Amino acid sequence: MRLRIILPDRLRLDTEVRRIVAEAPDGAFGMLPNHIDFVSQLVPGILVYDDAEGREHYAGIHAGTLVKVGAEVLVSTSDAVLGDDLETVRRRAGEVFRKAEESERAARSALARLEAEMVRRFLELEQRP
Repeated sequence: MRLRIILPDRLRLDTEVRRIVAEAPDGAFGMLPNHIDFVSQLVPGILVYDDAEGREHYAGIHAGTLVKVGAEVLVSTSDAVLGDDLETVRRRAGEVFRKAEESERAARSALARLEAEMVRRFLELEQRP
């Protein structure tokens, strides 16, 4: 199977794999090359894959979607941290995703303040004679 991990701005991984283990909202699942075509949402976590030589690798993903069609598995995610050591990937992914979530929270907060200010100004305009 060919595994491709796709980020919004680039292809993060493109490699042949023997096995994939990922986690969906309803639990973990595994895929081998003859697995049926499949689509699943992925939760934030660690995707495990074995390369063509059978070595295990890890991809920390920040949620996403997995699509298997034929011999190709596409994982679309906002960010991914790759590595060969599970604990290192888990730690780095936690740091990267925590920073991303903090930035998203700050952006949502700024947008909410902007919307509230617009509503306040529209109300002021309506009250003018």
